[in-house]
Amino acid sequence: MTKRRRQTEQFSMSFLDCMCCGFGAVILLFMIINSQIKQQNDQDQLISLDEVSSIRSQLFEERKNLVLAKSRLSRAENEEQTISDEITKLLILLNQIKAELEQNDVDSLAKIKKIEQLKSDIDKLNKEREEILTVTERLNTGDNIRSFTGDGDRQYLTGLKVGGKRILILVDSSASMLDRKIINIIRRRNMSDDIKLRSVKWRQAVSSVDWLTAQFPENSQFQIYSFNNEVQPVIDNTEGEWIDASDKVKLDQAIRNLRRIVPQNGTNMKDAFAKINQLVPRPDNVILLVDGLPTMNKPESNRGMITGQERLNLYYEAENEIPSGIPVNILLYPMEGDYNASIAYWLLAYRTGGSFMSISKDWP
Repeated sequence: MTKRRRQTEQFSMSFLDCMCCGFGAVILLFMIINSQIKQQNDQDQLISLDEVSSIRSQLFEERKNLVLAKSRLSRAENEEQTISDEITKLLILLNQIKAELEQNDVDSLAKIKKIEQLKSDIDKLNKEREEILTVTERLNTGDNIRSFTGDGDRQYLTGLKVGGKRILILVDSSASMLDRKIINIIRRRNMSDDIKLRSVKWRQAVSSVDWLTAQFPENSQFQIYSFNNEVQPVIDNTEGEWIDASDKVKLDQAIRNLRRIVPQNGTNMKDAFAKINQLVPRPDNVILLVDGLPTMNKPESNRGMITGQERLNLYYEAENEIPSGIPVNILLYPMEGDYNASIAYWLLAYRTGGSFMSISKDWP
């Protein structure tokens, strides 16, 4: 009897299964390795882009610096060309100057001789001038008790008679002494006293008196009156008195006080001429500083307008107050529109044996 084989359970894998498992393991390994390589490549690629960007920035800066350098080089070349042109012009000018100097050197010796000769002539003329001035000063101002110097140290030669033992000066201080033109007189008389005192015409009259007092003989006597509608002595409390011309303090005081008098009101010449008779003894020389004919014959007048003929009649009335034998010297400061004044005062000077002067704008 045949033996029956014993059956056993077996577990086995086929070759295909083994191959699939192995292939799967290989694929898994490849995927793991490929993933790591891709990650590394991405990191390497990122670093390279940063470096490229940095290099590009540096390249841009270098190009910009290159452009700036080229621009500076171009400007430097232009400046160099300009400087070169200027140097060329200066060299040409220098050559011209040298040529002119060489030409001038030819005549330089003659010019120097001429200059020396002119200097010598000027020195001689200056010495002669000083000698003449010295002699003139001794002749004309040796006896003067005060000095007066006009603009530019001018010397004054006039026919005015300033001598005498007793000299009376009458100064017109009416409103007309503010200016030579009527419209300006009307305008200025409504201004402040400071402006009136700075009037050119009035300051000229005061300077004239200053010049006259400088010509007084030392042993003479004087009196100064200002007159408008009233007559008053320039020095207070000297009414009817004679003052010694040798008293320089009083002379200076008279000029100072006269500068403070404000020209105003009308012209009462009758009372001014009456002072000639009131002084005891009478003056032997009268000097009248005036700009026109009188407008009144008493301190108060209600008249607003006066004609030329009426002013002439007032003058004739005032002239009767002048005693005979006393010369009257006239210094006239012409005023616009008063045409009879110059004729009337010239006749007065001629009749009394005095002198007549129509004062220019720059005297004294």
